[in-house]
Amino acid sequence: MFHKLSGLSRDVQQYMLVTFNYWNFTLTDGALRMLVVLQFHQLGYSPLQIASLFLFYEFFGVVTNLLGGWLGAHLGLNKTMNIGLAMQITALMMLAVPSEFLTIIWVMLAQALSGIAKDLNKMSAKSAIKTLVPPDQQGVLYKWIAILTGSKNALKGCGFFLGGVLLVVIGFQGAVLAMAAVLAAVLTLSLLLLDKNIGKAKNKVKFSQIFSKSRPINILSAARMFLFGARDIWFVVALPIYLGSVFGWDHLWVGGFLALWVIAYGIVQSLAPKITGKSAAPDGKSAMNLTALLALITVIIALAIQYSWFPEFSIIVGLLIFGAVFALTSSLHSYLIVSYARDDGVSLDVGFYYMANAMGRLIGTILSGWLYQSYGMAACLWFSCAFLTAAALISIVLPRHQRTAAEKQGA
Repeated sequence: MFHKLSGLSRDVQQYMLVTFNYWNFTLTDGALRMLVVLQFHQLGYSPLQIASLFLFYEFFGVVTNLLGGWLGAHLGLNKTMNIGLAMQITALMMLAVPSEFLTIIWVMLAQALSGIAKDLNKMSAKSAIKTLVPPDQQGVLYKWIAILTGSKNALKGCGFFLGGVLLVVIGFQGAVLAMAAVLAAVLTLSLLLLDKNIGKAKNKVKFSQIFSKSRPINILSAARMFLFGARDIWFVVALPIYLGSVFGWDHLWVGGFLALWVIAYGIVQSLAPKITGKSAAPDGKSAMNLTALLALITVIIALAIQYSWFPEFSIIVGLLIFGAVFALTSSLHSYLIVSYARDDGVSLDVGFYYMANAMGRLIGTILSGWLYQSYGMAACLWFSCAFLTAAALISIVLPRHQRTAAEKQGA
């Protein structure tokens, strides 16, 4: 096996190492989220208190993506990826204290650290791929991005299962310590083998460059914010509560269904280049068409829920269809941002874009709880429709063809 790996090109070896780092981080990140929810539910915390534990996690995603891109270009992507791994280990160790010390503030701080770590790791992984693929091989870039993005979400779903299993088998403290030990081994491997100059900008990077001056990236970032806001408006808080309170599903059914949905979502993302069936890489028109289709699907689900037309069937089938199309759209977006990004200092553009992604998730999470509590599931879906319509309209002005190298340098 090691002989076969040594025969691969250095770029492929680096891609595999970046992906391995990202996979391990994602698995522990999904497991940690489930562990925190289940553990604090057992300790008697209310749903609102449990939800508040993740606010810092989402908020610091906005800040980290904005600043992380500059750090990646300034220090190199190997350093930001390794810093992310180290911070996640620290967050896990913070949660290994006895239960009586697990106050809301302490856990929120640990989750804030974990949120920073997650976005540093994600930005580093996706930016690194840009440096490993020649500019004239956009089809390869699309394929590699799709595999990385899709596998991440599939593993996040697996992490939900892993968190529940670890909690039952070795308890909360044992689970976080075990995951910290695994990530420590991954960090050691990364420090030894990851290229020290990967993603480091050749020219001096000014702090003011954290805000993108590229029109295509600004447009795509705005569309991404509305796209992920639209998903989280009804998926993050409203949907789990709706499945439990209206359909009478227990926690095992709700958690299992959502975990399987995330895994299937990730598989579709990985297969996006094959599903789209195009010889050429997609462009802005593809993103617009898929987003418009998502809006139409959400309208149909909203109408079914509002008029109580077989609501359980409508939600389950609608969610599956929505998830498949959303996965394709998200995978396409992930390819476009890496394709649009400048060659020197790629992490600046990718970081700015994922800042918009994190902002959409934060807005969606807040609206999900407020809208569902105040107006119900149908209102969440109608707001999701509005966000998707905005994303589709913004996507109209995305570039229809790949930019040339000269255009990238002038962006």
